[in-house]
Amino acid sequence: MATLSHDLAIEILRGLSVKDLLRFQCVSKLWCSSINDSHFIKLHLSDSLKTITNHSLILRKSGYDFVSVNVYDSPKTTQRLNHPLGEQKKLHKILGSCNGLLALIDDDNRIFLWNPSTRKSQVLPSTEIELSSASSFFPRSTYYGFGYDPISDDYKLVRMVQLHGNNKGYLHSEAKVYSLRSNCWRRIKDFCFYLILHRKFGILANNALHWMVFKTPQSWKQNLVGFDLGTEEFRFLELPDLCLDKLFCYDIKAMGGYNCLTATFRDSNDVVAEVWIMKEYGVKESWVKLISWNQPHLLSCFPSVVVVPLAFSKNGDKVLFSSDVHTFVWYDLGSKKVEKVGIRDVPIIHDVDLYVQSLVPLNSNALMINNEMPPQG
Repeated sequence: MATLSHDLAIEILRGLSVKDLLRFQCVSKLWCSSINDSHFIKLHLSDSLKTITNHSLILRKSGYDFVSVNVYDSPKTTQRLNHPLGEQKKLHKILGSCNGLLALIDDDNRIFLWNPSTRKSQVLPSTEIELSSASSFFPRSTYYGFGYDPISDDYKLVRMVQLHGNNKGYLHSEAKVYSLRSNCWRRIKDFCFYLILHRKFGILANNALHWMVFKTPQSWKQNLVGFDLGTEEFRFLELPDLCLDKLFCYDIKAMGGYNCLTATFRDSNDVVAEVWIMKEYGVKESWVKLISWNQPHLLSCFPSVVVVPLAFSKNGDKVLFSSDVHTFVWYDLGSKKVEKVGIRDVPIIHDVDLYVQSLVPLNSNALMINNEMPPQG
């Protein structure tokens, strides 16, 4: 009986789901070692990203539970995910999603990383805000972002904090970066812009994190700022020229690896959603209007309800949207027709993120949860 060569076995394993790979670890010590090899993990992830396979939406429902759904396959059903904190009922928000890892924060401001596919979770060490006791009573803004730096082969989480004084005075700003590789925080150079919202989560595109901020405390115009995960430098990126005499609700997203600007506004008896894509990173002239979509059915609830682009279809001819009314649709770029996505047992959604199933590991020397590595007494 012919035996399967190891090289051929690896090629076959590269095309399997994470669920199957975890099962096949039990076949032999060689297969287990190969599947857990860092080179194989990167190959499997690269294949999934290139072919848009092993992709799912992760939905946070009721503040505590998470479900996933693969919108690319049929039938589209939700699957409940094992909670990273077991049965503990704590409110969670998704700070970011990158290469199969999710960064989460709970209502005690504890941050941890979670790979839903491997069911591994890791608590991040806490870090204090370095401020004087006199300023600790002022309100603050806290912005987060999570992504991967291919130069250092490291996953990083960014936290920016700004305290607000009276008369829009700003008393204190600081930025810190957490490194998964070193499992520690360090302070970086302060930033020279202003955070208005209480909390905001960054968007990952082009190996950089992005937020909408203000250049001055008195400014009414938001600006796009990026944080390069390799150089750890901030820079402003110019937005496309928009007609600002209309009521806009606009936000920055990432789609297909590009920065994506969504502008929703009221125009006569319509609500219009425009989607712009930055084709060449950092070049203002490369912004291209991808979609202009009239939605009169949202007129009565605008601006409280807006649509959000999530992903391209596998062949790139459609865009998946979600809305605050908990529905998903495919928008056909050619015909401009809209097709509702039927998902059984879809929950009332609070957070929606796209993630790819992967074997990306966490820091084995850090504090693990879910009894993967119990704390030492």
